[in-house]
Order: sequence, then C-alpha cells, then structure tokens
Amino acid sequence: MNHNKPLTRIDQHLFDQVALEAQQIPRLRLNHNFHQESDLVQRFLNVLQPGSYVRPHRHRREQPGGGFECFLVLQGSIGLLLFDRDGQVIGMEELGAAGPTRGIELAGDQFHSLVALSSDSVLFELKQGPYLPSADKDFLKGFPLEGTAEARQQERHWRELFSGTDAA
Repeated sequence: MNHNKPLTRIDQHLFDQVALEAQQIPRLRLNHNFHQESDLVQRFLNVLQPGSYVRPHRHRREQPGGGFECFLVLQGSIGLLLFDRDGQVIGMEELGAAGPTRGIELAGDQFHSLVALSSDSVLFELKQGPYLPSADKDFLKGFPLEGTAEARQQERHWRELFSGTDAA
C-alpha cells in the first residue's frame, strides 16, 4: 500500500479483491491495512469468510483506555462473542451492514471472538497502535489453535449459536 497517496478509496472493488484473496487462503480471512505497523492508530479492513476461526483473545495496552477495539460492518454480517475468564460465553452481538446493529466499540481487556455469518463479510476495524505482533493479543486459555480440526468444530458451534440451531 502506498501511504503517500492523498486518498485511498474504500469501495466495492477493494471489498471484492480482499474477499477473493480471503477465500483462497486457509485462514479464510485477510486484513487490508491502511496503516503502517508503527502508526499510533491501526485502521484496516478485516474480511472474513464463514469457517474462519478467530481464537478468543483480548487487547491490552499500557495507556488507560488503550485496549479498545472498534468494529463497523461494511458488508455482510459478523457475530461477536464475549467470554469471561473461564471461557464461558457471556454475551453475543450480531453486527450487520443492513443493521440494526452495524458496529460496536469494545472496551479493552474484554475476551472476544468473531464469526463470519455471511460470505465476504467486511469489517472496518480501528484500534490503538503501534502494532506489536508479540504483544497485540492475549489469548484465552482452553481454546484450540488455528488450523486444527478442533478449531473448525469450535467455529461451527459458535456460528450455530447465531442461527439458533446449536447442534453440539
């Protein structure tokens, strides 16, 4: 990405391009960053396909109020799950481009995960930087690693929670 451009379009062509790439990789999701890793504000599209497993995690920052994360669905729909420290689901929110809830700001230190409820779902995310890969996420214990059969099963279970047909 060229950070010297006077503007960057966030349009359907970009959504389609990133969604196509996300379909073709094992994670079934892909970020398109508008920021550089050293920027103090992280701004990016996160495109998710059904089947993408987001291991429950929280964000912590040294500055008070710095671990927040803001999600705005621009296309499709996403399920947001909130967890307590024991890994129990304590809250669920369905976010969708067609509403009624299109976005949410999540306070820091909240364990959460995302589930794509429709194909080619596009989130705009905003959170404090800079991006430090080794310290960006604090993963909740007891959940499978990405890329495992257990992770695929867990993601299906979470997606079913949103359809109202939870089949264990």
